[in-house]
Amino acid sequence: MQKETHFFLGANAPVGFTSLYAALVDPYTDDTLHIIKGGPGCGKSSFMAHIARKITQAGLDVEHIHCTAAPDSLDAIYIPALKTAYVDGTAPHVIEPLYPAVMEQYLNLGEFYDVDALKPKKAEVIEKYRAYKALYARAYDCIASAHRIIREVANYIVDDSVITAVKKRTKGIIAREIGKKRGGTGGVTRRFLSALTYQGYVSRFDTVATLAARIYHLDNTLGLAHHMLTDLSEAAVAAGLDCILCPAPLNPERVEHLFIPDLSLAFISSDYLAPYDGPAYRHIRLDAMADGERLRGYKTKLRFLKKIFGILIDESVSTLAEAKAVHDELEAIYNPHVDFDGVYQLADRHVDDLLRERIKS
Repeated sequence: MQKETHFFLGANAPVGFTSLYAALVDPYTDDTLHIIKGGPGCGKSSFMAHIARKITQAGLDVEHIHCTAAPDSLDAIYIPALKTAYVDGTAPHVIEPLYPAVMEQYLNLGEFYDVDALKPKKAEVIEKYRAYKALYARAYDCIASAHRIIREVANYIVDDSVITAVKKRTKGIIAREIGKKRGGTGGVTRRFLSALTYQGYVSRFDTVATLAARIYHLDNTLGLAHHMLTDLSEAAVAAGLDCILCPAPLNPERVEHLFIPDLSLAFISSDYLAPYDGPAYRHIRLDAMADGERLRGYKTKLRFLKKIFGILIDESVSTLAEAKAVHDELEAIYNPHVDFDGVYQLADRHVDDLLRERIKS
């Protein structure tokens, strides 16, 4: 049975938009990356969704990369069996070819615009773009402030002794789950499993059951999962196992989740932003490794910080929702002047080419 997985490659992070789009494909092992160009409302997501649906119906795995600005839309798809990907190469994740023609190919969906009909709407379009960018700037300010709260909480509670305890526990899991070296060195793929969006904090936990039969559920209110997951991934790679590392959207330098597909194994962290309530092989209460007396001493302070954090996140989400509404208005300007029949006909031609390629391989 084919697998459908769902990730993000972008994050609304404290420093602004953070992109992993350059890691979508490997130019040394993959064959083709189609870079889609075109402005709002020209059908980029619909084009990719159409191809993904047809390819899935044909029995092939498809990795879906969702848009951080609109999680129900697609920013990319990857078809592992055909070593082929399609990606929206427009802002904020602008992608340009490294190896034109031999690896990357442009697809210009802008050719389906009725330019003559859109020209008179120039002033309105510029106004919407300006409003959209200003709202994102405000949202990023709120996210940066929320991130500072997270760091402050960790500084109160987490010290070297707590980290040492986590690492000691991790060694036991490594011995039990990863074991001996299999030969060679494993690879690391980076994907966001979660994103802060206008819909709130969205986590694609449906991907967990697709990739793993055994799931470790990690309590992560204090951010301790990063230390466990970093050591686990390093041990897995050294043992010759491929890993999917999922950074934390609000702090992309830290790891939030880990998949080891070769072992059908996942380590999924859970906190008050993204509580994991799916099945678990084991539940590790990392928060309990912190000093209980110290936690009680900061109880009032931590409750206050959590409240402020929640307010900042809510304001971020509200502002992202305003930005989404403006973008919807922008798309509404363009949509009536797009030849969607042409977009879908082009998608069908790509599907035909891909399925012919499947027969060859």
